[in-house]
Amino acid sequence: MHNVGVTKLAWFHCFSGITGDTALAALIDAGADINGVEDMVRQLPVGGWDVSLEPALRAGLGGTSLFVHTEDDSAVVRTYAHIVGLVEQAHLPERVQQRALKVFAALAEADAHLRRVEQQQIHFHEICDLSSILYVVGVCSALEILDITEIESSPIAQGMGLIKTDSGFVPTPAPATLALLAARNAPTYGRDIDHELTTPVGAAILSALADRFGPIPNMSPTSIGYGAAEKSLDGMPHVLQVVVGDRTPADRRGRRLIVVETNVDDITGEVLAHTMNQIMEAGAIDCWITPGIGRFGRPMHKISALSDIAMAEHLGAILMAETGSLGVRSSAVDRWTADRTFVEVDVDGFPVRIKVGPGRAKAEFDDALLVSRKTNVPVREVLAKAESAFRRATEVRLLHPAHRPQDE
Repeated sequence: MHNVGVTKLAWFHCFSGITGDTALAALIDAGADINGVEDMVRQLPVGGWDVSLEPALRAGLGGTSLFVHTEDDSAVVRTYAHIVGLVEQAHLPERVQQRALKVFAALAEADAHLRRVEQQQIHFHEICDLSSILYVVGVCSALEILDITEIESSPIAQGMGLIKTDSGFVPTPAPATLALLAARNAPTYGRDIDHELTTPVGAAILSALADRFGPIPNMSPTSIGYGAAEKSLDGMPHVLQVVVGDRTPADRRGRRLIVVETNVDDITGEVLAHTMNQIMEAGAIDCWITPGIGRFGRPMHKISALSDIAMAEHLGAILMAETGSLGVRSSAVDRWTADRTFVEVDVDGFPVRIKVGPGRAKAEFDDALLVSRKTNVPVREVLAKAESAFRRATEVRLLHPAHRPQDE
């Protein structure tokens, strides 16, 4: 059992987009040891590459630029299944492996959707060349070295124009980038800059790993990193900022949030459930449905979403799009939360987080669902196994001599 203790958090500030190299450079600039990162990445059964770092200044803001140097491997054809094999063969820490596989799965799913082929047969081409593989595994390794438990991101900036690929010119944001962000309903916005600010690999990292999207959360920063892109842009620092620190609970005044809600009276249960899923995947803190009686005695449901104020407009748009409602309303609220920690236990070889609060411990449903899908064990049994493992580990810890009261 891995006691996470205080939640370590990384918040990516994507005001100038995100790419694989800037994500890795920002984490290294924030304190991830480059030698430790290289040691993990070299566990991959691929050679012919090296990494270098350089200090950089972008529009007056200093950071670190990272360059991956590889031999020409353009003749190598890598399918999604091939890349999964590379990661599974490597002797990587479990959390590094699981995070990397989630990123590659997101890339494959987006590419399969665009090309209308089976995911396992996807040939990644330039969307995931050797450099991109190293970026993904490098980022996951850097997160492990920094002991990051949770990942959050700001809305993600996009450029405009056209970019040249092996298949010809494609628009930016690239189709794969948009597909990846759409899969999570990740908030994004455009800048009037003729440059690709966010690449498919950068989008995949956040689509697969970010727990939520929004403004900087309640946290005590311990380090800040800046990953500088190779190209400078006029008037804007072309860097990715990452803030690393400990999550802090809301103070006695509570945390100011917003509730966005709408009433619907002509919607099926299936659409209600789908709408809740879309709201949560978009980054809402919570979502709930309240049955009631509307005008003329009609049965109705009120759908409510709790979120950071910056997410209100985005969530309102989702509510209207998914339900067909003609309008939404919002109200500001203060939220008080109890202190909680996360403990990680092993269930059938997979990690499941346990949320531990005052007088209560509960397994995280998303983790249990992932284990259920991988092991074909009902999710209720996975939840029971996880909480039982936590209780056993807690009993063993309390019985340890270090925890016994000493005789006077």
